[in-house]
Amino acid sequence: MRNILKTKVVLNQYILFTILKLFLIFGLLLNLVSCSNPTQPPSNAALQLTLEDVSCTEAWLQLTTNNIQLPANINLLVNNNVTQTISLNTKDSLLYIENLLPNQNYKFKVEGHSGLSGISSNAINTQTMDTTSHNFTWQTFTFGQHSSSALYDVAIINENNIWAVGEIYMNRPDGNPDPDYYNAAHWNGTEWELKRIPSIICGSSSKIYSAIYAVYTFSEKSIYFSDGAEVIYFDGLEYRQDCSINSLITGKINKLWGSSSNDLYAVGNGGNIAHYKNGSWKKIESGTELNINDIWGFADGSSGFSKYLAAENQIIRIDGKGILTKTMIEQTTFVNSLWSKSDNLIYTAGDGLTLYKNYSWLKNSNLGLNLIYRVRGEDYNNIAGISANRKIYHFNGNSWYGIVTEPNNTFLKVEITTNIIACVGWQDDKALITIFKRNN
Repeated sequence: MRNILKTKVVLNQYILFTILKLFLIFGLLLNLVSCSNPTQPPSNAALQLTLEDVSCTEAWLQLTTNNIQLPANINLLVNNNVTQTISLNTKDSLLYIENLLPNQNYKFKVEGHSGLSGISSNAINTQTMDTTSHNFTWQTFTFGQHSSSALYDVAIINENNIWAVGEIYMNRPDGNPDPDYYNAAHWNGTEWELKRIPSIICGSSSKIYSAIYAVYTFSEKSIYFSDGAEVIYFDGLEYRQDCSINSLITGKINKLWGSSSNDLYAVGNGGNIAHYKNGSWKKIESGTELNINDIWGFADGSSGFSKYLAAENQIIRIDGKGILTKTMIEQTTFVNSLWSKSDNLIYTAGDGLTLYKNYSWLKNSNLGLNLIYRVRGEDYNNIAGISANRKIYHFNGNSWYGIVTEPNNTFLKVEITTNIIACVGWQDDKALITIFKRNN
């Protein structure tokens, strides 16, 4: 009897084990069939989003695809709502989103469309920039007692440390004209002090005082001036001059810009570009004889700096590796000045404000902005422009506002920081600087 029971138990265990094996084999077969379905994307397909830039009303996203057959369609989601369907033709794409609201939180995401159903990217959460105030008060200062005085450039270190340069003709204490004119004015937070910045005649020790046309600052102990021919360095105590640039620059130096005291650019008439690096100046061939009137640069995110130059009918770009490229402007546009913090959006000014936006030219239709000939910015929500209608225009990230000063002011250059705008030029025969201070 015991042997029969034992045989039944063994038989039952064998039957149970066989049934389990059949279930496992069936599951494996089912899994193989499902994996072979050609409508499903590969398991390693990916959509990867990174935030490239954001302003008050816009965002730029970099989309990278991996193991996805192109062309393909994706849906762009803003705050979980599909806003548009985009056709992808390249592995890396720049997505531009506009008509956002200032100072708002947004969530961006992309999802596969039609054949890519089920594939989605990571989510990007960001906040748009807030607008700044248009509420400025201003004060104008003039200098000069004879001849025609003028200021040609300005640099702001802070609200208590501002440099303006040009040529200022004053009288001697006896009332007669002083033949040695001043070429700079310095604001110390309380008053303006007129300065004489010396130039050295190269090859001798003789000093002369010439008009100063450009100034650029890194700090109160690192300031650069140009009299149009040389670059003069001021460390807060003494002035020094490097004559090696003389043989490189054949036209007048119009503007200076640099990322540091070891990375400085001088641009000027006749297409002249000179670069100071590791203790010496080198000439950069621009490929043009047009006058270069302005330069601005910004970090490119790869340990280098993109530099943009305004050269009348074109903008010249020098990337972080020193490679030079040119972009021709539209026939009706003249570029005299520019500013940017990204390759995706460049503000240019000449015969009006024109944007080089997402690698296409966009003319502003505002009548007042069509007269802007000089532009500078501190950020996307703090930009200033000088207009031929004698207004100073301020962009707060969402709107432009014109500020009227004295009707006989002629402005030549503008500089802007967080709460200060400084404009220089002349008023009749006197040198002029107007300081705008934001009230809130």
